[in-house]
Amino acid sequence: MSGATAKSERTRAHVREVAIRMLRDVGYERTTMRAIAVEAGVSTGNAYYHFPSKDALVQELYLDVQREHATLAAPVLAAGGTLAERVRGVWGASVDAFAPFHAFGAEFVSVAIRPGSDASPFSGASTGAREQSRELFEEVVAGAEPAVPARLRADLPELLWLAQLGVTLFWVHDTSPGFARTRRLVAGGSGLVGNVVRLARLPVARGVVDDALRLVRSVHPDVVGDRA
Repeated sequence: MSGATAKSERTRAHVREVAIRMLRDVGYERTTMRAIAVEAGVSTGNAYYHFPSKDALVQELYLDVQREHATLAAPVLAAGGTLAERVRGVWGASVDAFAPFHAFGAEFVSVAIRPGSDASPFSGASTGAREQSRELFEEVVAGAEPAVPARLRADLPELLWLAQLGVTLFWVHDTSPGFARTRRLVAGGSGLVGNVVRLARLPVARGVVDDALRLVRSVHPDVVGDRA
């Protein structure tokens, strides 16, 4: 690696670090490319050279938070347990991973829900963070004891990821101490997931669960995929 290349990579890493810190500390709206450049001690043009937009830096934030989520969830996954226990632990870990950004959570959501926004969790730009999260839920499902029925294993990780988005939206508006209300939602929701999967083993409930999976596939073909 040449000296110029090494210097460029150091500059990129520094700009990235400054941007993520500012997104956490002052929020999306106040974190402008100009402000990032000033804080990082580089020109605005240099900041744009490394990151073409502020939303590109939001993607870096997503990746950092997802890595933190995976780290916090690792002990849960290593411990084994039922599907409900594993879902509860991983959803709970997401609350802890997102906690430093709670003050500006609503701001990030308002950006993410804009049609066509690169900051959306469904955008092409978010593919890396989205796939990391889905892989985490694949581990949740794969290691559950007793085993999840084979016909549910392909779709369930993505459904759990979608459900986590709902948990995150609830968390954004949760002002209870220690996010107690969100943690109650996680506990109750994970128990419900476990119960539904147990019921799916019974012939009387199998058709209902299959209908639900087909419905989700039909309305979210770009997220869950059409495996029917």
